[in-house]
Amino acid sequence: MVYDEGLAERIRHHLGAEPGVTEKRMFGGIAFLYRGNMAVGVTGDDLMVRVGSDTADAALARPGARVFDMTGRPMRGWVVVAGSAVTEDEALGAWIDEGRAFAASLPPK
Repeated sequence: MVYDEGLAERIRHHLGAEPGVTEKRMFGGIAFLYRGNMAVGVTGDDLMVRVGSDTADAALARPGARVFDMTGRPMRGWVVVAGSAVTEDEALGAWIDEGRAFAASLPPK
């Protein structure tokens, strides 16, 4: 699957050279991991965000967000955000920061 390289580049720019951030091909796209735990990624034109089970309902209420379901089995604690909902850097940055914060709450891998 081809992913939106422009969106991936915007994520790279937001994350900068932050220590502990790595990239890995996952889910037919690219994922950005913090200390070995996935924080955000790009699949197709959309943003994947790991928000955690406790905040998933609130995340799903935000514009453009939907359940992350690539195989017919929804992944708890994850959302997919339509690319059209993250065209503004502020909106994208908020999602990236949320995903990174959740990944930071997990033990390093």
